[in-house]
Amino acid sequence: MRQVLSLITLAAVILYGVGVWLFLLQKDDRLPAHGADAVVVLAGSSKRLPLALSLVQQHVATTLLVSENTAQSDPARYLLCHGPKPKGYTLICQRADPFSTRGEARMTAALALKNHWRSVVVVTSRYHLYRARMLFQRCTDAAVIMRGTDADPWWRKAIEIPVEWAKLALAVTVRRTC
Repeated sequence: MRQVLSLITLAAVILYGVGVWLFLLQKDDRLPAHGADAVVVLAGSSKRLPLALSLVQQHVATTLLVSENTAQSDPARYLLCHGPKPKGYTLICQRADPFSTRGEARMTAALALKNHWRSVVVVTSRYHLYRARMLFQRCTDAAVIMRGTDADPWWRKAIEIPVEWAKLALAVTVRRTC
């Protein structure tokens, strides 16, 4: 029994270490030289929207697609989507159905097809880049450029490693399609 517990502990430590590399040390993709068609900000952390807005203000794209949250979970996102129309870029606010990364990838793919987007910059938390890239590449033919924010607190990152392992396992086994 002691050997089994030791092996389980060793496996958990190794998986956690690989998870740190896989989920927390992902680099941002290089932005396209001639810009992208849209910046897509995924729901979740309220730290994602400021990065997406910064990219639009830097003229990386002329369209901002915001995956809508509730007003309680992200007041700034809610105000942007339900306030006065911004100047200088096109704003699209939509709630993914289902409300998940997979749903956001499907929503983006549908809008990319409708609007003839060839490239999208997807903004999410750093720990989420690996799995989100995989899901978006499954759903759209548009080039997918990933940008991550590191603004989440350390404890959130620590918790997200096993959560991302579980979600990744689902994505590569049971939920293999867009």
